[in-house]
Amino acid sequence: MRVYVLKVKWWYLFLILLLAFLSIVPQVRTPLIMSVLSRGRLVPIYDVKTAEKKLAISFDATWGTDLTDEILGILAEHDIKTTFFLAGYWVDKHPEYVVKIAAAGHEIGNHSYSHPHMNTLNEQGIAFELQKNEHLIRDLTGQQTTLFRPPFGEYNNQVISVATSLGYHTIQWSVDSLDWKNLTSAQIYERVMSQVKPGSIVLFHNAAPGTPGAIRRLIPDLLSQGYAIVPISELLHKGEYYIDHAGTQHPGKGGS
Repeated sequence: MRVYVLKVKWWYLFLILLLAFLSIVPQVRTPLIMSVLSRGRLVPIYDVKTAEKKLAISFDATWGTDLTDEILGILAEHDIKTTFFLAGYWVDKHPEYVVKIAAAGHEIGNHSYSHPHMNTLNEQGIAFELQKNEHLIRDLTGQQTTLFRPPFGEYNNQVISVATSLGYHTIQWSVDSLDWKNLTSAQIYERVMSQVKPGSIVLFHNAAPGTPGAIRRLIPDLLSQGYAIVPISELLHKGEYYIDHAGTQHPGKGGS
């Protein structure tokens, strides 16, 4: 009796097993393939390379509404449209403000549902956080969210891969106002004005005490310097682009 020994390279066997596994979990196939096959470090967009004198200011909403009307009033006074990143539990608690923000013409971004540490979640958990909040926002406003800001600014390849597979740009910021540290309006103003440049994305919060006073000074001063203040989606390059190692989005082809 003859015994035949079949020699199979380990990587071929691994690939066969991987494909077999993927075939039984089609609902996670796209993000899983992206995570497994990605060899480089994925980076979100921190700012945008542009020759135009424009920037975006954004507001994260995770608690409170006391200052939101004042912020909306200041933006309306100058006819400025911005991006509000809303956490899903905030959306659940304050649906009237979600509608008010959208009705004022502002862009709404996805800040996850429960504001978790996204790096601790598996792919299904990441997708759940994004999709649950996405459905809430769409039901209230009709807006389809396409921008995602990870809670705490935390991300890894898996978080970005899953977000991308769901149609999102993952967005950070290049200028942190530090309003969440309860800085005074003057401190916030000086910090932001000393750091902004064309293509900047500025982070504010809708419930920070110093924020209304700061933007009341910042907006007219930025406008007087020739800046256009736009929602983040209007700042981003469309079509072919790449993101460098520092998180700057560039038009055209290039390496990371």
